[in-house]
Amino acid sequence: MSLRNVVYFEYVIGFIICLFIYITLDYSILLFFLLLLVPDVTMIGYLFNPKTGSLVYNIGHSLMLPYILLFIAYLGEFSLLLMVALIWIAHIYLDRSLGFGLKYSKGFKVTHLQKID
Repeated sequence: MSLRNVVYFEYVIGFIICLFIYITLDYSILLFFLLLLVPDVTMIGYLFNPKTGSLVYNIGHSLMLPYILLFIAYLGEFSLLLMVALIWIAHIYLDRSLGFGLKYSKGFKVTHLQKID
């Protein structure tokens, strides 16, 4: 197994763990799959130019914001925020398991994981 495959497999495990926690908390599985692709709305920045596109996309696809929300939701016992954070983190793990990483300003297909052909 190549190192790249190990990294992708780690992201698959992260997605599965998020889904498991989500289901364990008895949130709606239908809502999970309906909201799973919402973070991709950040691709709208590419309508302006690659630099703006990569900035907006990376804000929506960095793990920092959803992990901060997860922490706040857990401490404050905010169920809705916890649900949103779990879906957001799961989305990022799913994207990365498929090779879609954070974007460089060179273009949408140049990511921190690979150059997408």
